[in-house]
Amino acid sequence: MAGGGSWKVAYADFVTAMMAFFLLMWILNMTPPETKQALAGYFSTERSLFDSSNVSPVANNPFVQGVDKLDTRDFKVSETEKSHYAIAQKLKQMLMADAIPQNASGISADDVGVLLRVNSDVMFKAGSAELVPEGSKVLDEVIKILREYNLYLMVRGHSDSGEVAAGSPYPSNWELSGARAAAAVRYIIEKGGIKPTRLRGIAYADTRPPEPNTTPESRSKNRRVEFHFHRPEVMSYNVVY
Repeated sequence: MAGGGSWKVAYADFVTAMMAFFLLMWILNMTPPETKQALAGYFSTERSLFDSSNVSPVANNPFVQGVDKLDTRDFKVSETEKSHYAIAQKLKQMLMADAIPQNASGISADDVGVLLRVNSDVMFKAGSAELVPEGSKVLDEVIKILREYNLYLMVRGHSDSGEVAAGSPYPSNWELSGARAAAAVRYIIEKGGIKPTRLRGIAYADTRPPEPNTTPESRSKNRRVEFHFHRPEVMSYNVVY
């Protein structure tokens, strides 16, 4: 009978799908629990760097929590992911060692690189682009990473909606956030000897607040500096910005 064998094709597809399913279950069963937890934390981390509201404090960030537990010998992890974990580990150690408040810093990652966020209050004097000693410590650690890894860095300056006060030398939040990004880049070049071609600075003013500018606490989170470590080949990608 014509077409009488079509069920065999469907049955064969079904058997193939079941074999693939049981193979996946077997692989997951053989993977150590700590490795699965670390990988789950990595892939559950917010992947978009355009919305920094999802950058978690370092102690609560699942990506960072998984760094210490990941054993790349137990599971296939790309070289890019390995470098992301290594960089995150160094940033985590830096944040913990210097006792930066958890609500003033955070780490996240995407397919391009790793993002470190530090509140401007930790790095600069209020309403200015003058570095304080804590800010210099952060930048010294940034320099160490750039010396160890062949990475490029985008420094993003952000402010809250009312940070520029009357009598400020900065006409608007654009100049203030830009001055902070420039101050960080200049420090990295002059103190660290990093080639300027590996660095970029950009000002966002108050255009990308992670929280509404309605309370002192939310405004404090909105004024921040972000350090995006990324691979050289994606320097011209819009996602870097």
